[in-house]
Amino acid sequence: MPIPAAIVVAADNYRFNSRSLKQAVGDLSPEEWLKRPDEKLNHIAWIVGHMAYCRGRMLHFMGTEWNEPGLEIFGRGNKLQPDSEYPSAESLLNTWSESGHTMAAAFESASEDLLGQPATQGPPSTNGKISGIVNFMAIHETYHLGQISYLRSWLGHKGFMG
Repeated sequence: MPIPAAIVVAADNYRFNSRSLKQAVGDLSPEEWLKRPDEKLNHIAWIVGHMAYCRGRMLHFMGTEWNEPGLEIFGRGNKLQPDSEYPSAESLLNTWSESGHTMAAAFESASEDLLGQPATQGPPSTNGKISGIVNFMAIHETYHLGQISYLRSWLGHKGFMG
C-alpha cells in the first residue's frame, strides 16, 4: 500500500534523517559520543537515544507499538545520567535502524482514517490530527539532527552536509 499523502513528506524526511544520522556519527569515537560543550547540555549519545525514543512515541500514536528497553532515560526533561548508564554507540545505532524499519512498515500500512483522527494528547500536531503528530515529529527529529551536526563541528570534525 502506498504511503498516505498526509505523511508522505514526513516519511521522506525520516528516511533522509536515517541516512544522515549514520553519516553524521559514523566516524566519531565512543568518547566523542559522550562529550558535551557544557555540563548542562546533552551529548550525541543522549540526542540519538532521544530521537529513537521519540520515534517510538510517534509510532505509538500511529497504533504501532515499538518499545526498546532502556530508552526511557531519553525522554523529554529527563536529567543526564552518568556516562556509564548510556548504551554504546553501536547499540544506539542498531536501535535507530530498527526504529527506521518499523516506521517504514507503519507508514505503508497507515490508513487515512487513522491519520485523520484528532490528536488529543501528546506531542504537538501541525494540523490537530494524528498525521500532524507524524509531521511535527519529523521536524523535531531534523532539529535534533542539526544539534548533532553542531556538536560534530564542535568536536573538530568536518560538517557532514557540506
